Amino acid sequence: MNSDLRTLYPEIEPFETGMLDVGDGHSVYWERCGTKGAKPAVFLHGGPGGAMSPQHRRLFDPKLYDITLFDQRGCGKSTPNASLEANTTWHLVADIERLRERAGVDKWLVFGGSWGSTLALAYAEKHPDRVSELVVRGIYTLTRAELAWYYQFGVSEMFPDKWERFQAPIPEPERGDMMGAYRKRLVGSDRAAQVEAALAWSTWEGETITLLPEPETSDKFGEEDFAVAFARIENHYFVHAGWLEEGQLIREAHRLKGIPGVIVHGRYDMPCPARYAWQLHKAWPEAEFHLIEGAGHAYSEPGILDRLIRATDTFGGKR
Repeated sequence: MNSDLRTLYPEIEPFETGMLDVGDGHSVYWERCGTKGAKPAVFLHGGPGGAMSPQHRRLFDPKLYDITLFDQRGCGKSTPNASLEANTTWHLVADIERLRERAGVDKWLVFGGSWGSTLALAYAEKHPDRVSELVVRGIYTLTRAELAWYYQFGVSEMFPDKWERFQAPIPEPERGDMMGAYRKRLVGSDRAAQVEAALAWSTWEGETITLLPEPETSDKFGEEDFAVAFARIENHYFVHAGWLEEGQLIREAHRLKGIPGVIVHGRYDMPCPARYAWQLHKAWPEAEFHLIEGAGHAYSEPGILDRLIRATDTFGGKR
């Protein structure tokens, strides 16, 4: 292993936390870490429905940044838990703006990975004047082809053992539309069927996001409370294709022109094929593009983490 690879900053605690009433019956948990009044940044977690973790605070030099992190609607410490009402991409984009106004900043660095990259792109394309820099990892543009690759045919070919477990809760006649079949169970009133489906959906993701098995990454996906919120919200977003027009995020990438950016993607990312990161690179050529060899999807992959920390260091003014 290259000893020059950058790794996470030491553990830190927030200097401020709270719940923000964003309307529609939702309250969003947020926290601020680092140095109050330093360079503003916002971290967008994955999923949808994945929640943030204390590790995410450590992607930024706490001396250089004032970092806002939050649990998106319905997950983590946000309430009501696992709620799908008024929970769409555009609700979350509006929540980011509310948090920016609450932090009292004109613009901020936006950092998102996986679904967080989808949300970061949607936010930056709608509010380019509010984004000082953009760091995105594990690019997902939520096209029909991307969804089918992960939930119908594609990744199934690389992980036939895990795919069999993913199919198990769904009777054979319904397997032609796995997302739809899972939706029936995840929004249904049968709690046992809901939990079984949620655990299978969540575990499929947890076990396919790293190049090699990594229990410390995948284990949380098998926890019942996490899995129910994660699976319900993620499936809800994906069945609706994120309330995005087909191909919208790449088509509107010209709106990112002038925003300094970094795109980081693992060559062997299973959930998010590299071709979409390549498309973003072509549509937004000003951004630095790093396709990491020997890496899967997770930000914890050493080569990916190295590039992410180098990006936040650079944008934070560290040379």
